Amino acid sequence: MAIKDKVVIITGASAGIGKASAKLLAEKGAKVMLAARREAELQKIVTEIQQAGGTAAYQLVDVTKPADNERLVTETKKLFGQVDVIFLNAGIMPNSPLSALKITEWNQMIDINLKGVLNGLAAVLPTFIEQKSGHVITTSSVAGLKAYPGGAVYGATKWAVRDLMEVLRMESAQEGTNIRTATIYPAAINTELLDTITDQTTAKGMTELYQRYGISPERVASIVAFAIEQPADVNINEFTVGPTDQPW
Repeated sequence: MAIKDKVVIITGASAGIGKASAKLLAEKGAKVMLAARREAELQKIVTEIQQAGGTAAYQLVDVTKPADNERLVTETKKLFGQVDVIFLNAGIMPNSPLSALKITEWNQMIDINLKGVLNGLAAVLPTFIEQKSGHVITTSSVAGLKAYPGGAVYGATKWAVRDLMEVLRMESAQEGTNIRTATIYPAAINTELLDTITDQTTAKGMTELYQRYGISPERVASIVAFAIEQPADVNINEFTVGPTDQPW
């Protein structure tokens, strides 16, 4: 399907994969609604898109709050008249060994990486079910496919997203609601994820890994666009992406 004139909501849109995706999709003619917590960054991205001739707006959203997600969908429909795609991309990765007992960070990952996706789904599914169309895209991780020391809770949230999206795809097919899904499993992509790591040993190792292998978030944005561009009767439900030279 052509991206032009599609209305796309993107969470975690103030940086990284979300930002790159918003700019690319707007360049291709989509109307993008950016959602995140940092207003200054959102304003800057929207201005850049508009100056380049694109259509964009933003909403301040904390994905852990159901009401924020509901308002995001409502305001998008008010402004653009519809919602065609939601890219549930918000996430954090404060990795650490389980023995470090960083329980607060465990709960933050569960709240943002998993509950944030569920909140977004709860907000948008009534619209997608009513119109019998829609596309849900999520950012999981290669840690949602493989186990990595130091990434137990992060990986658990990303494995959960994997299962959630696969069941959504199956149930939509059974129910005839024509909701497409795409789950993306990135490896080392240069975003702000490393900034959330407080365990110094883990941070050092991850920083070295990303400095050696990391590729730009624009590489993932191109996959988001590719997924949306597929014909309505085609669902490519999984994409694993990473640097060619990283042995992930």
